[in-house]
Amino acid sequence: MIVFDDRNPKAREFGNELSKRLPEGSTEALVVVIGGDGFMLRAVSEHGRGHAYLGLNAGHLGFLHNEVDADWDEIAARIVERRFKEFKFPLLKATVRTIAGKEIVARAMNDVYMERTTGQTARLDLAVNGHPVVEGLVADGLIFATALGSTAYSYSAGGSPSHPALRLLKVTPICPHKPRLSPFDIPDTSLASVVVQVPDRRPVRVVTDGRSVEDVVSLEVGFGNRYVRLAYFEGHDFTRNMLQKIVRPASLK
Repeated sequence: MIVFDDRNPKAREFGNELSKRLPEGSTEALVVVIGGDGFMLRAVSEHGRGHAYLGLNAGHLGFLHNEVDADWDEIAARIVERRFKEFKFPLLKATVRTIAGKEIVARAMNDVYMERTTGQTARLDLAVNGHPVVEGLVADGLIFATALGSTAYSYSAGGSPSHPALRLLKVTPICPHKPRLSPFDIPDTSLASVVVQVPDRRPVRVVTDGRSVEDVVSLEVGFGNRYVRLAYFEGHDFTRNMLQKIVRPASLK
């Protein structure tokens, strides 16, 4: 199966070129995703965990994708001959409770974040494994990210990038005002919980890989037992990719 971001002219072009060259059935149990990182997250959400996902970068950063650096005949040959390796990445499990009393369970490959939805800051109580971390945190919100997702929103908010192979849960405050909570990492066996103070007057929402739940009163985040499989061509180097695309200053490239 080939899916591409129809809003992206480059992705449409890539999709059309590849479709001409792949025989029917050659991508069985594989979804070839053409676009940017955000489109990869949507593809995984729409098509589920029963497939491996091989991304071809037609966006900007493309951290989750393979770079397209060969002709289309060669790329098609790599796919048909299965010259790629699959990697398993753990999914975050978010249990969200709303003012209306609903409980919603959602999964995320990159991150789960809680953010204010009005001009007022949020007031949040954060605990890890039942141990209080901070009560009444005045901030725009909190981000919980996987190592794979650490180079996205968490990194933009001041969190450190992590190698995708690491198994950890990153906690990054969004514009903390009082107290000045620093980003920190905890083991992947941890369970983080957040309670929203006065949610009717200081409303917040929770977003899991782009999917939003409004009017939230509490959130629990940890790793369950579910994974997503991403496929990369031979020679893909996660360390090099992270250093060149994220860590190394642009002025030195």
